[in-house]
Amino acid sequence: MSEFNQWVTPLKRTVSEKTPKGGTIEYEDFPTTIDVTGPLLYTLIQQQWQQVQIGHVVEGGVLELEFTEPPKLCLIYDGYLTVATPAWHLHLCLEKNLGGPHCTTPIELREKRLLSRAALYRRLNPEGVAKSWGIQFWNGAGEKLMTIFLPNPFLGEDEDYLPVKKAEFSKLALYEELREIYVLGTRPIPFNSNPLKRPYLSVCRSSRCYPSRKWQPIFDALQTAVKTSELDIDVITSGCLEVCKMGPVVFYSGDRTWYTRVNSDVAGRIVNEHLLAGVKLSKNLYPK
Repeated sequence: MSEFNQWVTPLKRTVSEKTPKGGTIEYEDFPTTIDVTGPLLYTLIQQQWQQVQIGHVVEGGVLELEFTEPPKLCLIYDGYLTVATPAWHLHLCLEKNLGGPHCTTPIELREKRLLSRAALYRRLNPEGVAKSWGIQFWNGAGEKLMTIFLPNPFLGEDEDYLPVKKAEFSKLALYEELREIYVLGTRPIPFNSNPLKRPYLSVCRSSRCYPSRKWQPIFDALQTAVKTSELDIDVITSGCLEVCKMGPVVFYSGDRTWYTRVNSDVAGRIVNEHLLAGVKLSKNLYPK
């Protein structure tokens, strides 16, 4: 694993795109490596959730979702950023999606799904005045994946559109900060490590197969072993991991290892032998 670098190397690439009504969208690209996109998205989704909206914009339709509280889940699973709120959830492919142990994602599809371009944008009217700000993501096929809408000084309460004299330009502080960090590289990323790469152990609690219904003792054993070993990792549960009839299943995000037919004893050994000593439990590895 490469060392985390708090300084972004600027791409120095700006692209302007004309809109049908005579305006312009000005894109300033930034790197799509996980150590850039991870801290950025963690900042927006976990820390600045009250200021942003997430959605999708195409000709003929706009979707905008807002957070009413911090997300209950924000992590990377098999390459996908997974964010869950009480009302909705989203997935965004930030790393290669390899697929489950019995359903490998074809290489061509991995490349298509993967985030390939990211940019801060300003949408300008025909007079050249910026009217909205945000972040745009594209996949490997050049399709727009997702848009993050940043605070707009022209929008007041209840989406009331304000005249220039009443605009709250202090709302652009977040955009300017992100631009300095991720586009210009003049300020460091405000983390010492990638917050979205924090490792975790996930226990399948799905009711789809009988074995996985016995997940609680495995979960408890993992928590106890992690606490005893003083490892800085999370132990969580998940829905169906799609490796049914071989449960209980445990997934370790650090190196994407799958363990099957796990019991309390095996759970402790996963922590002590795999995570601490670096030796995987071959007997319980998902068969290739």
